[in-house]
Amino acid sequence: MTESTYRDPDVPHLQPPSHEASTSSTPGATGSSLPNHTRAKSLTRPVETQKPQSDTISDKATAAFIRRTLCSHNVLLGNGEKGRSTPRPIEEVLPPLTSSNGVDLQLYGIISVIIKEFVQTWYSKITPDQVFVSEVIQIIAHCTRALEQRLRKVDLEALLIDEIPELLQAHLTSFRIAKHQATSPNSLASDPRLVYHTLHPHPALSPVPTDLVPATVVEQRESESAWRQLLVQGVLAVLLPTEDLENGCLRALVGEIFAEMILGNGISGKACEGWLLWEGITSIAEVLQSDATKEEVSQPEDASSGQPLTRLERYGLLNPLEGAETAGSQEPHVTGQHRHRRSPVHIPGSFWAVLQYAFLAFTAVRAVILNLATLSSLPSRSAPSEQSPGDALSQSQMPQADAPESRRSLGIKRPVVSMTLWSCAAQFAELDVRMPWLLGFISVLHRGALVGPGKVGETDGVLDRFLSNTIQTRILNPVFLPMVLRTLRATLFPNNALGPPRQIPSDEDAKAIKHRCAATLLNLLPPKLAAAFFASYDRDTQIRQIEDNLSCLDDTYLNKHLIFQIVELIILRLFPELGERGVKELLGDRIN
Repeated sequence: MTESTYRDPDVPHLQPPSHEASTSSTPGATGSSLPNHTRAKSLTRPVETQKPQSDTISDKATAAFIRRTLCSHNVLLGNGEKGRSTPRPIEEVLPPLTSSNGVDLQLYGIISVIIKEFVQTWYSKITPDQVFVSEVIQIIAHCTRALEQRLRKVDLEALLIDEIPELLQAHLTSFRIAKHQATSPNSLASDPRLVYHTLHPHPALSPVPTDLVPATVVEQRESESAWRQLLVQGVLAVLLPTEDLENGCLRALVGEIFAEMILGNGISGKACEGWLLWEGITSIAEVLQSDATKEEVSQPEDASSGQPLTRLERYGLLNPLEGAETAGSQEPHVTGQHRHRRSPVHIPGSFWAVLQYAFLAFTAVRAVILNLATLSSLPSRSAPSEQSPGDALSQSQMPQADAPESRRSLGIKRPVVSMTLWSCAAQFAELDVRMPWLLGFISVLHRGALVGPGKVGETDGVLDRFLSNTIQTRILNPVFLPMVLRTLRATLFPNNALGPPRQIPSDEDAKAIKHRCAATLLNLLPPKLAAAFFASYDRDTQIRQIEDNLSCLDDTYLNKHLIFQIVELIILRLFPELGERGVKELLGDRIN
């Protein structure tokens, strides 16, 4: 599919309102035919960076920002759009990026910031022509549409819950082995980087950089740069239109931008830093505990003790008010029967606790029954098979202990209860050392769900379909994507501009970030559960043990092994051609 497929010269364009055109940052975007009173209003309008954050990320403000940046004045004139009083929606002015208008709006907001900060700052000094910006938008739209079609074919459930946690679990295992070998007195290798790289070699991280041999540092940087260029050129060979792919200058310019600015500075330079990963974990943990914090704040407190009242105490079931007794004693001419009715009834707290647990059990059983009743309407996870009955029978008789790669090669979806996320979490928490009995009990439950009565945990079983449907609706729901993109744009580009550069924290600041991450993770656990798990009631001891687990992200060089493998995995799932053929072969087929 070529680029010309998406270029329609007959698509009408919209002329923005005069007060928006006067604030355009593009030269030539302000027409001389504007009324004088309109220009006077535009001069008093505050600049974009002075708006409140909540105003700049709204849909209306985002659409206006996109029109000022991407829809230049010269392009929007004509086609009968000059006299329109109401602006057209963005999806009718710019080419679609995806099949969702909400996602397109947020993506165009990010693209507008990038073009304003990185393209128009130097391109507007050369020429006022906006054809180059239009060409860039057309190429981006072509690539995003092709990328969306490929994304629909990727099993995101297996990618996020099985394959990426598998890489993280391998990283944890290799890190602990390298740490043990480096500190062992009987080991010949004293450098943990060398041990780790021997267990998980990567061409972009060879050789292992050491300060004793400065040449290894330079050689490793060159290998990493060559890996980034090869990766980007392979993606461009698949995504770019043919006529743009034949343009060597354009391919080199786009490849340099993606290889150095995005992969080099963004992923390899910042995303592999331990302090940044700890901050990301802290942000996720704070989001998870935000609902519980709101509930605690909304609870009233007892004036005498200052502690939040429980639900039973709030309604006077455990601690009856003393005013009820005084009110009953002060009422005259009350019979004994009436006096007995007004006297407070002291009900033990254990009774209300049993009643509350019974109500929770009833609610849980009711939820299970309702879910079982709706399981028949849940979609099946079994993909339609094109194999013969004999092959299907041999696959059904395949033992459960087979490697996950064997199941993927045969096209069999792995059960959700057998995905690597659960074993990775158990290994990160060191259940085999702290609570081996709990790990054994979970293994028994896992075995029973797979081969027990009904095989509820096997692929397309009752439990498997329920867990898969929960993941699809609660985690992988496309409705959440515009909100995630809006939050990402507000974080990276506050007020639709580049934020101040982040200062690299010192060693003491990095330890403080790590300590805060450990404390935030500890807040997710109830105090009694945390004391039983860490075998200590001391909070500092508990935080120190969590910091020991977070030490697997200390070394930036070791983190690069994990991040690079995740990047390669995602690219191979989106572009399987790169795993079958080389970049030169793909370029040769497209260009010739």
